[in-house]
Amino acid sequence: MPSPLLEVRGLAKSFGALRATDGIDLEVREGETHAVIGPNGAGKTTLISQLAGNLEPDAGSIRFAGEDITALAAPARTRKGLARSFQITSIYREFSALDNVALAVQARAGHSFRFWRPAREERALREPARRVLDEVGLGVRADVLAANLAHGEQRQLEIAMVLATRPRLLLLDEPVAGMGTEESRRMVEFLATLKGRQTIVLVEHDMDAVFSLADRISVLVYGRIVATGAPEAIRANAEVRAAYLGEDT
Repeated sequence: MPSPLLEVRGLAKSFGALRATDGIDLEVREGETHAVIGPNGAGKTTLISQLAGNLEPDAGSIRFAGEDITALAAPARTRKGLARSFQITSIYREFSALDNVALAVQARAGHSFRFWRPAREERALREPARRVLDEVGLGVRADVLAANLAHGEQRQLEIAMVLATRPRLLLLDEPVAGMGTEESRRMVEFLATLKGRQTIVLVEHDMDAVFSLADRISVLVYGRIVATGAPEAIRANAEVRAAYLGEDT
């Protein structure tokens, strides 16, 4: 069996007496959508922050594509091919949707964000940006200010910006958070189009989204992974049902 794209061993992080992640072992295979679920306070966002390089672990190791990246900062990990979307939407509200994605294309090319004028004028940046917007279903909204997009569209835009960096591994932190039923449906449909061609670590509370998208699921409780498996196995796991999903799930 090929080596995992992402391999985590013994990852730990404490905040005072709180053990947010407690010896986590995790493997993510190339091309899979691997969901991480768990109750509030389980350590999911702490885990994602450690994977992305936004938070330094106290112990453990992270290997990506066979390379130890534990000591690398977030920008260096991005250059290696890891990209993260945040639980709270992070976009440039005063710029158009197209401008936002063009900036991400520019960053991927290795240019500074300070050189905004070239990003707005260069065809080499704007054409890829339009293609990504089309891919996420925002092509017709390209010239709309990000601040004027609906919440669901802003989440789509953030993912478009992440995809514009051409990541090998996409870390998604609650992509359907705060969405209405129809917005959630559209987002899940879009994420489904990425299955098999984009490796994804998905942190999400919406169980309908998780079970429809995930190839495998890891369940995090009090900073520890208590189970990993296919969706059907997780749904049937008695420990998971008691700890998180509920006995009547």
